[in-house]
Amino acid sequence: MVTLDEAIIAHYKTHGKMFEVFVDPDGALAFKKGDPVKIEDILAVEDVFLDAKNGDRPAEQDVINAFGTKDVLKIAEKILLEGELQLTTEQRRKIQEEKKRQVVTFIARNAINPQTKAPHPPARIEAAMDEAGVHIDPMKNVDEMVEIAMKAIRPLIPIRFEEVRIAIKLPPEYAAKAYGAVAKFGNLQKQEWQNNGSWIGVISIPAGMQDDLYNILNSLTKGSAETKLLK
Repeated sequence: MVTLDEAIIAHYKTHGKMFEVFVDPDGALAFKKGDPVKIEDILAVEDVFLDAKNGDRPAEQDVINAFGTKDVLKIAEKILLEGELQLTTEQRRKIQEEKKRQVVTFIARNAINPQTKAPHPPARIEAAMDEAGVHIDPMKNVDEMVEIAMKAIRPLIPIRFEEVRIAIKLPPEYAAKAYGAVAKFGNLQKQEWQNNGSWIGVISIPAGMQDDLYNILNSLTKGSAETKLLK
């Protein structure tokens, strides 16, 4: 159990009153994200407050009216899931940095420059987000932030989400080993084993992952795999 000195406040407004609990910063954030964390391990104090900093407690009937129970653990669950966390400055910074990295990575792997059909390097996407002033909200999920980021950077760089189809031919000496990696990489639409042991197939992948696919193929076949971008 976290100490009060290390705890932050989670609050939830309902029935005209603000209800608060003291919680562990990392545990509360993990719980809010859906990680398997026990609520009793998150609370610094098994008590509910109207003003946690001043120690003001609500009337019992106000708690029952608001939550339908006096069970502190059930009340804390609702406060955490539906309320807000007062994150520490350091925690907010770390979350924003990690979420920004995830957003940049997702866009780089799934989007292309429609003019060149080539992926944008992550550094270019991050620079465009910075130029557009994209604010990373630590409470929004990555999907929401990707949508916000894409809307902000489209006026700055040509970009869109797109899938591409790539035809691949693996030579006999590498086909068995490389086939498994190819099959896991995307949506395998067609495949055929040839009489000489070579393998040919068509795979659909996010456009931004083309370079990753080519790098894997080159590594597994020592550059002998054949590829063709299909229209």
